[in-house]
Amino acid sequence: MSNLSNLIQERNIKALILDMDGVITNTAGLHAEAWKKLCDSFLRQRSEQDGKSYEPFDLKEDYQAYVHDVPRLDAMRNFMASRGITLPEGNPNDSVGTNTLVGLGERKDYYFHELLKQNGVVVFDDAVKYVKEQQQKGMKTAIVSGSRNCLTILRRAGLDRLFEVRVDKVVANELKMKSKPAPDIYLEAARQLGVDPKQTAVFEDTAGGVEGAKAGGFGLVVGVDRSFVQERLESKGADTVIKGFTAELKEKVAPSLDS
Repeated sequence: MSNLSNLIQERNIKALILDMDGVITNTAGLHAEAWKKLCDSFLRQRSEQDGKSYEPFDLKEDYQAYVHDVPRLDAMRNFMASRGITLPEGNPNDSVGTNTLVGLGERKDYYFHELLKQNGVVVFDDAVKYVKEQQQKGMKTAIVSGSRNCLTILRRAGLDRLFEVRVDKVVANELKMKSKPAPDIYLEAARQLGVDPKQTAVFEDTAGGVEGAKAGGFGLVVGVDRSFVQERLESKGADTVIKGFTAELKEKVAPSLDS
């Protein structure tokens, strides 16, 4: 029995809450590409306007430093500040053509949906199999996400009926909940599932997510390390870190040669 299975039994876990991006789906690559397309085109335009040269968006460094797991307006503000640019906030009605933080955010979303149509959604099959196996054992399951596009992504991946509960950015905005590393979305998912956080395991792939789950007092916080961030996940208090779900799946017994 794996370490994770042992912990789930020992801590009497009755429900699983899984983050979408990085645990169930791999849309981080599409988000990063959309951010690069947006930022590079804006920086080129800005460069022509004020005669300065700006460093293009780095898919790895800038995405990790400013964007991943950060609310979109904050991410936009932080990235632009890293290039010495201050932009007006704008208002919720700003269109994709407006060079405000809100307008650029809308444009980034437009690029993301275009990429989603072209490329589809990459799903981590091991995670989906694991969720289905756990559901067969009677485990309750919820999916959480900091994205407004959560339902669109799940539908494209054919996973919109897999989870009993979904708490994403749309739900968080409606209920005026704080973003990670606040524990709000996890606590709301547990509430909707009707389970005690102490009997619930949270699966997260980012330091901010692990921090939020720990702050919520969840019985088990599992770091999912698909991109060499084990130390960061452990530093925020992950109870255990797994590379993926393959080792957790029921082993298929090979047929005997006698039969």
